[in-house]
Amino acid sequence: MERIWLKSYPRGVPAVIDPNQYRSLVELFDTSIRQYADRPAYHSMGKTISFAELEKLSRDFGAWLQAKGLAKGARVALMMPNCLQFPIAMFGALRAGCTVVNVNPLYTARELEHQLKDSGAEVIVILENFASVLQQVKSRTPLKHVIVTSLGEMLGVKGLIVNLVVRKVKKMVPPYELPGALGFKEVLKDGNSKKLTTPPLGHEDIAYLQYTGGTTGVSKGAVLTHRNVIAALLQYKAWLAPATGGERQVIITALPLYHIFSLTVNSLNMMVIGGENVLITNPRDIPGFVKELGKHKFTIITGVNTLFNALLNHPDFAKLDFSSMKLAVGGGMAVQKSVAERWKQVTGVTLIEGYGLTETAPSATANPLDLKEYSGSIGVPMPSTEIVLRDDADRDVPPGQPGEICIRGPQVMAGYWQRPEETAQVIGKDGFLHSGDVGIMDEKGFIRIVDRKKDMILVSGFNVYPNEIEQVVAMHPGVLECAAIGVTDEHSGEVPKVFVVKKDPQLTEADVLEHCKKELTGYKRPKYVEFRADLPKTNVGKILRRALREEKKAA
Repeated sequence: MERIWLKSYPRGVPAVIDPNQYRSLVELFDTSIRQYADRPAYHSMGKTISFAELEKLSRDFGAWLQAKGLAKGARVALMMPNCLQFPIAMFGALRAGCTVVNVNPLYTARELEHQLKDSGAEVIVILENFASVLQQVKSRTPLKHVIVTSLGEMLGVKGLIVNLVVRKVKKMVPPYELPGALGFKEVLKDGNSKKLTTPPLGHEDIAYLQYTGGTTGVSKGAVLTHRNVIAALLQYKAWLAPATGGERQVIITALPLYHIFSLTVNSLNMMVIGGENVLITNPRDIPGFVKELGKHKFTIITGVNTLFNALLNHPDFAKLDFSSMKLAVGGGMAVQKSVAERWKQVTGVTLIEGYGLTETAPSATANPLDLKEYSGSIGVPMPSTEIVLRDDADRDVPPGQPGEICIRGPQVMAGYWQRPEETAQVIGKDGFLHSGDVGIMDEKGFIRIVDRKKDMILVSGFNVYPNEIEQVVAMHPGVLECAAIGVTDEHSGEVPKVFVVKKDPQLTEADVLEHCKKELTGYKRPKYVEFRADLPKTNVGKILRRALREEKKAA
């Protein structure tokens, strides 16, 4: 295979990286702590912890896990927004030899139960705001230990005020009962007197079970090994080096740490290069977000198109000082040209787009960081990464022709957790991961996405699979049959729309939406409901989502 993209690499970026530099993420963590101990690592709501403090706190958490008998490879679930407890628990779990299972805090009880059962998680760290959801399903899960934390728990005196506002004023903590649950600080205090002995870890040990709708089926865990994540981090480090020049970076982390993009590009990547993560707990509060941005001399910001657009539409954003900002990186969903052009106009910084999947940890392609203008391209393959475009017969297509983007590299997942058949559907015998996205590669190796081969819906960077929506809608007694597709939305790229054939003539749109509200987290819920007398089908009765999409596209 000719790697035509290498001639488009910025000066100083290597063609290959060597994951064998480190045996595990823990070894990489220890190396960074020694080098950057006194530097700030994470900032949240006015409180900053250094790398040395992160080392101590995560050690205590890991020691507690081991004292409770968690063996190497045991799964530890984290169900929190961006707060200081997240990196402490995450690094502590990794240092104890455990596997981290990131959970979306906005999951419904049904979704949470599925993930806890499927992963076999023995411990969960959960923000009190969402504990009532866990209460509904805990007895049906393999959980042995529950740790409940509050938003202000690690913030010192200010945390008391934060908790008071959240609990009493905003009433954001529904009542719950979880007998035997422990507090986060209580766990750290107990672990302080315990010994932590990181077990021998190697490249094939599992660091994360990162759940995704994937390219097929229900939500499943992408198995990301220590080697996968080390490779992704070294790829980012190599790509960043010419642009950052080794200077200390301050990155704005508004996307949730439980999402693969923010997890690796922000949290873990800054650990490698000694940068500081400014954690934004609620990025939907745009006025509060803009106010927080004004407090920091940040050098990098990452986000999705919807986030950049929301910032640009706030009147105070343009008043900020952008003189220290070097990079703005968009991912998770396509960056719209109009948003990119406005961003450059307001900030003076080009919005750089990259591309990846949960299954690639998530690095696959990136644009050169010295790009002067928005390109509309997802860039070129990262170091040590091969990308080919293939037709439906799995044959490579030449540059300029559309084909499915297929990715091979050390960052590609080991497979889906306990799902060998589904793994075989997406990873070929030659090691190439089939993305489900259709793209075109030009003669310089730059790729543009033109379509999506599979039915997956992409809402603000999150994968939503129609099967799950259809299963939920079909549960309603008034529904005869249904089909879900993604339709274009100016705010989130796409939103789900469901087509319903009624069983009960009295069924209304409000009935369907209310039913979905109980069973699906926000971004998965249909925004539109359309009733039909029948749905397009194949001659064997399979509903043709494609026909519905084409119909909407034509309209």
